[in-house]
Amino acid sequence: MEIDLDSAVSFVATHARVIERRRLQFLLDGGSPAGVLAALDAYRNPDGGYGWGLEPDQRSSTSQPVAAMHALEVLAAVRDDSDRAMQICDWLAAHTLPDGGIAFGLPHADTAGCAPHWTGADTEKSSLQMTAQLAAQAHRLARHRKDIAEHPWLVRATSFCLDSIDRIDKAPHPYELMFVFLFLDAVADHDPRADRLFDRVQRFVVTDGPISVPEAEGEVLHLLDFSAYAGSRSRSLFDQAAITADLHRLASQQQPDGGWQVTFPASSPAAALEWRGCATAQAVATLRGAAL
Repeated sequence: MEIDLDSAVSFVATHARVIERRRLQFLLDGGSPAGVLAALDAYRNPDGGYGWGLEPDQRSSTSQPVAAMHALEVLAAVRDDSDRAMQICDWLAAHTLPDGGIAFGLPHADTAGCAPHWTGADTEKSSLQMTAQLAAQAHRLARHRKDIAEHPWLVRATSFCLDSIDRIDKAPHPYELMFVFLFLDAVADHDPRADRLFDRVQRFVVTDGPISVPEAEGEVLHLLDFSAYAGSRSRSLFDQAAITADLHRLASQQQPDGGWQVTFPASSPAAALEWRGCATAQAVATLRGAAL
């Protein structure tokens, strides 16, 4: 799968945020994660949570679950050993609902540039989609952090996700299914329930073409969205020819300007650029078999 790496790096330099530039540099060159963490700190709030548009379509300054997910993803990628992740887990514990789950979003008044699914989020009901993506990234970091693995928030969130997945009996929303796979991949090495739950949900993944997102014309997910990491448990579940074909598809979608597109409309001009930067950095990581 050949891509023009120099062109991709140039695209990120001219279109993306500092945090994507730093993450891509860390992926390609290694070295100290200090620059990545400095960029991440710009989105950090005094309460230990994250906001300020770390999720490009959720531009509220307030701390939000989806921003905490992105922060944990960054911390896992660089194997951060600071107190940032513990503060995120503490913040999440303070916003956990009685059943152990996290709402899709929290109330916020500064809604400019926020997509409708954020401004209209149910703030009082636990979301498997949100809780699974948060717990997945925390478990990725917990491979190197016993204190995170044992944090009471993650213990409760993990139980909520496992119990919720065990109740799935029809095809979930594609994004919920995507994050269910990410979560199961993250716990597969240490939770014996994961393999049985993979069997429960694998049938809902289309392996030979895109999966359309309901109520979003043109927006699609592909096989690699459900099995993002080389060497993950899910990679062994799918036909390897299908994985290879989807890697070729992803590589072929590099644009003449060096970047990758997304298939959904952005909620603001800033988000439109930022999503392409995110997509480009992620495409490079996926095609190199790395975790961004």
